[in-house]
Parts: sequence; C-alpha cells; structure tokens
Amino acid sequence: MRRIPGSFARNAGALLLVAAAAGCYKFTGGGLPGNVKTVAVLPFDNRTGEPLLTQEVSDAIRQAAEGRLGLRAAPEADADAVVRGEIVRYEGAEPLAYQAGQTQGQVNVTRRQVQITINVEIVDQRQGRTLWRGNSLSVSGEYDPPQETEGRRIAIQKLVTSFVEGAQSQW
Repeated sequence: MRRIPGSFARNAGALLLVAAAAGCYKFTGGGLPGNVKTVAVLPFDNRTGEPLLTQEVSDAIRQAAEGRLGLRAAPEADADAVVRGEIVRYEGAEPLAYQAGQTQGQVNVTRRQVQITINVEIVDQRQGRTLWRGNSLSVSGEYDPPQETEGRRIAIQKLVTSFVEGAQSQW
C-alpha cells in the first residue's frame, strides 16, 4: 500500500476549489424568472399621514429593482412585471432610550425610532401570476432626536433590502 504525499492531496484539494470557482459546479435557484427583464414600479398607496413617504418608498424600490435586481424600467403597459404596494403604517417618534433630566421627574428621550410597514408584490404581467409578495413587511430605523429623517432613511434602506432579498428568494 503506497501513501499519497501530503502535498499531492493539498494540490488536488486546491484544484477542486479552483474548478468550483471557475464554474465547473454551478448552484442555481433564486431570482426572478428569466423572462422578467423590465419592470414598472407603481406609486405606493399611502395609508399614513406622511405624504412624502409615497415618493420616497416608490423611488427607493424603483432604484433597487433597476440597480440591484438588474431590471430595466418600462411603462406599465409594456413591462414584464409590475411592482405595487401600499404603505400601511408609519410611526416616526417611538422612544427607545431615556435619560434623567436635570429637574426631578423630568425625563429626556435620547434615542427614537421610525417604523414603517408595507405590503408589496411583484406580478408577472405576461403570466398573470404573483412572483413574490411581502405582507406586513415591517422595519425600523433608529435615530438621535431630532433627526427623524435619518431614522426614516435607515428604515427605507431596510425595506429595500427586504424587497430585494424577497425577490431573489424564488426557488
């Protein structure tokens, strides 16, 4: 019985890793169907008292669909897929951390959070079926008072990440 030198075994292992990295082994799954190349992101319905949120959320989702999902923007009538959704909740000043004030009984809020909840779906217009749906997708963004817009920006970034991950999770 002959023994294989350690360097040969290491080189064979390295060769297998290089082959896998070069594409000899391919892992598939996830993502939108190959026929979906264009998208129309419709303005989100807004059930909150924050009118600017419609534009902010719709624009962020549109940019993610184009930049991170690789879809091209198209008018609704010509798009392979449509993204539609609604903003169902917005809370902009939920306290998270407190600090005792200088006078007795006074409390200062030192940290707050924004919470946004949406329903969103991607619909394949050619096949007439829902490709992905995120119901009651809820995120938060923390901020130091009075910088609510920073918390809102963080929350919208998290929404976009959840949207992209959801769209890519199709197995």
